[in-house]
Amino acid sequence: MSQPARTAPRKTSPLPKILLGVAVVAILGAGAWYWTAHKADGTESAYRTATVERGDIRVAISATGTLSAISTVTVGSQISGQVTDVLVDYNSEVKKGEVLARIDPSTYEAQIEQGNAQIANAQASLKQAQATLANAELDYTRKADLGTQKLVAQSDVDLARAARDQARAQVNAAQASIRQQTASTQTTRVNLDRTVIRSPVDGVVLTRSIEPGQTVAASLQAPELFTIAEDLSKMKIELAVDEADIGQVKVGQAVSFTVDAFADRQFRGEVQQVRLSATTTSNVVTYPVVVSVDNSDGTLLPGLTVNAEIEVSKRDDILKISNAALRYKPTGEEANAAAGAQAPQGGQNRSGSGVSDDLVRVAGSLQLKPDQQAAFDTALAALRERQAARAAQAQQRGGASMFGGPGGGPRPGGNSSGGGGAMQAQIRQRMAERMQQDFAPFRATLDDTQKQRWDGELRTLLGAKRAPLYKLVNGKPEQVQVRVGASDGTSTEVSGAVKEGDVVVVGERAKE
Repeated sequence: MSQPARTAPRKTSPLPKILLGVAVVAILGAGAWYWTAHKADGTESAYRTATVERGDIRVAISATGTLSAISTVTVGSQISGQVTDVLVDYNSEVKKGEVLARIDPSTYEAQIEQGNAQIANAQASLKQAQATLANAELDYTRKADLGTQKLVAQSDVDLARAARDQARAQVNAAQASIRQQTASTQTTRVNLDRTVIRSPVDGVVLTRSIEPGQTVAASLQAPELFTIAEDLSKMKIELAVDEADIGQVKVGQAVSFTVDAFADRQFRGEVQQVRLSATTTSNVVTYPVVVSVDNSDGTLLPGLTVNAEIEVSKRDDILKISNAALRYKPTGEEANAAAGAQAPQGGQNRSGSGVSDDLVRVAGSLQLKPDQQAAFDTALAALRERQAARAAQAQQRGGASMFGGPGGGPRPGGNSSGGGGAMQAQIRQRMAERMQQDFAPFRATLDDTQKQRWDGELRTLLGAKRAPLYKLVNGKPEQVQVRVGASDGTSTEVSGAVKEGDVVVVGERAKE
């Protein structure tokens, strides 16, 4: 009996198992990655953050004012009379000496004729007086000769002398009368010339207040007939700047402004004058600031209302942060943790270290010689040694430093005004005096230009405002003290214990 042949067993391939294992590993890896990322996102999402950036800050003061010509001349009349002709109108361009209007001259012409007649009469009286004088002198001469010969009485000689003197007086009176009448006539001629109203400058007629036939009365004051803007290619703005901002305004600062008539354009100007005549309106004190404007294209018109910004400061290539970061204050346990993280460690005072770093930066900009650099290094080493000793003492006392808070800054949530502010001012004053003493040998090695720059930078450094900032370190806010500078209302300049790219906390997210 035959048996069926056996079939060889089929060999199973291991590839599906390998692929399955790889898939499982991939899935587990993806899950682990997602869980880790989700956990990290959850940790970071507890805070809203911003980054310390490097850029520019422009600080400007807003003010309003009115455009006007640099020189505006009011043309009036010094005489009274009826206006016969008006030769210009609004917006007329006029030249110096050009006739603008005429006043009826008939009254003054008649007065001149009368004056001429009076002069002629005075001249006739003079000739008569001169003839009388000539006769009196001859009579006196004859009688004086006869008197010496005793042929006439002395009384006759005296009478002849008196007659001669009277004749001389009459001649002098006639001459004075002529001069008087001539002067009076000349005054009338001047008034006659004033009946023609002329432009005193080159410019444009802004206003005209008279019409032909109108009577001008100049008895008490000169009536205003025309207003002429001397040159509209150069104009000015009178801005009203608040007393809180006037201290920042200086001559030469750039000004940008807009007017409603040309809302799509921005114009430029320059501060020309800061006037001292303050104006008080409803208990608000403002100072006038004059801005010069180039209007060579004739676009701007006198009287336009201006919305201007005075650029009082521009800081280029500096570190800046969002203002929200300076307003952020952690609460509860996070505040204590942030303050504890910022406390000095290992004898290092972060605020003091920042001051030292700034001093190094200032010294580096002075291009010091080797002996000057050696003197600076000696003073800096002494400063850092004292800072380290002070930090160690502060750590023993629980982390309080000379500024009243951890690490050299004000306590979070503390009040910088009142007694605290006064104490900080005294501390800064003592710091300034001590630093001047420490660096006095170094300063003595500087020339005048270097001394001026060193003193200015030192004043700026010691007088700078300080504020707490919270850097995000390992997912937690850590308080550091920074010096704050210029602010444009959105961003603020900072320096000290921060660098470009640092992440700072600006707020906390709502917990789910």
